[in-house]
Amino acid sequence: MAHIITIAQQKGGAGKTTLAVNLAIAFARQNMRVAILDTDPQGSLGRWFMTRRDALGDPGLEFATASAWGVGYECEKLGKTNDIVIIDTPPKVDSDLKPALREADLVLVPVSSSLVDLWATDGVLDLAERVGKRCVIVLNRVKSGTRLADEVAAAAAGVSADVAKASLGQRVVYAETLGQGRAVPEAGKSAASAEVLDLVAEVIALLQEKE
Repeated sequence: MAHIITIAQQKGGAGKTTLAVNLAIAFARQNMRVAILDTDPQGSLGRWFMTRRDALGDPGLEFATASAWGVGYECEKLGKTNDIVIIDTPPKVDSDLKPALREADLVLVPVSSSLVDLWATDGVLDLAERVGKRCVIVLNRVKSGTRLADEVAAAAAGVSADVAKASLGQRVVYAETLGQGRAVPEAGKSAASAEVLDLVAEVIALLQEKE
């Protein structure tokens, strides 16, 4: 059965889809079978997938959608033929999020370089704790060397969740590749690509801890 990663954050614009896309492609480039599951009615992950399919023909990964009640069924189905299933969720915290959290082996919570984003994690962390799931905060759009980035990182260390050592920087290439149906690891060696690979290695280590 596949490892299931749920990406959740109640604040919109925190980078859930960017995180999902880049993890998915990085896993796939390591010869893993990867599926992405879009449970967000906005459908950004689905639009990215269709753009990718139109551009490449073979997108190199499996895609499905589900409403809250269908998450368990889709995860069971996708888990039979894939090594990794990544779930992108809506920007809200309510009973609809619970199924995606229950299925998860690991919950990733993206936080942009903003204390407002960090404050918005409370609901996700509380809900995940209630269903017994481990959460890891991933700092996103980090402007290294700035006072705000340092403040957010310091504040994140004080919440009831782990903080990933790897973070994603404030780089145009994330938006550019997303709009092309691609991901940063496919755009050649760069600081952004190194960030994604560091995060993937960290996520793999966290998943192995559960085995």
